[in-house]
Amino acid sequence: MRALPITARAKLVSQRFYASPFSPCRLALVCLPAVAAPDVLPGLRRWGSGDFRRFGFLVYHATLWAGEDPSMPPLALRLEYRRSIAGSAIVEASVAEMRQLGAADGDLQRWGKAMTRVFPDVRDGDNLTGIHRADGAVFLFNGSLRGEIADPEFARRFFAIWLDPQTSAPALRAALLRRPPA
Repeated sequence: MRALPITARAKLVSQRFYASPFSPCRLALVCLPAVAAPDVLPGLRRWGSGDFRRFGFLVYHATLWAGEDPSMPPLALRLEYRRSIAGSAIVEASVAEMRQLGAADGDLQRWGKAMTRVFPDVRDGDNLTGIHRADGAVFLFNGSLRGEIADPEFARRFFAIWLDPQTSAPALRAALLRRPPA
C-alpha cells in the first residue's frame, strides 16, 4: 500500500472519521499529523508504557494514550518493534490472543483476513500504532495510515490483547494502565 501525501491523508481523515459532529473520532482526532504522534492527540494523554518480552528477548516497547478511562475508546497504542517479525506472524499471534480471550472462530477468520491486509512485516525500529475508536480501529505504520478495520467488536477484542484483565501479559498491562502523575 502506497502512503498518501500528508494533505491527502488529512482529507481522508476528515471525510471518513468526522462524519458526525458527535463522533468520538471528531472529538479525539483533529488531523492525521496528530495521529502520527498520539502523545499530542487532543483529549488523550500518555498513560503508561512497558516492554513485551518473549523467551527473554525484547519484542517491542508499548505505549498507551487514553482519556480518563484507559479501557474505553478513543485510545491509541503504539508498539515500537525491537525485532524483525513477519506481518503474518503478527496476525497469527493476534488471532491466538483474541481466541484465548474468548473471540468466536468465525469472527477470528474474518478478522485474520482483515489484519493480513493491514499488518506489514516489521523491522527493528518500526512502529505500529493502533487507534481504538468507537466504530473500529485505525492502524498507522511508521506514522503513515496503513488501514482500518471498521468493526467495533474487532477493536474491542484486539485492544483487549493488552488491556483485558485476562491478558497473557499481565505485567505489560499493569505498566500500560499505570496512571501518570498529574
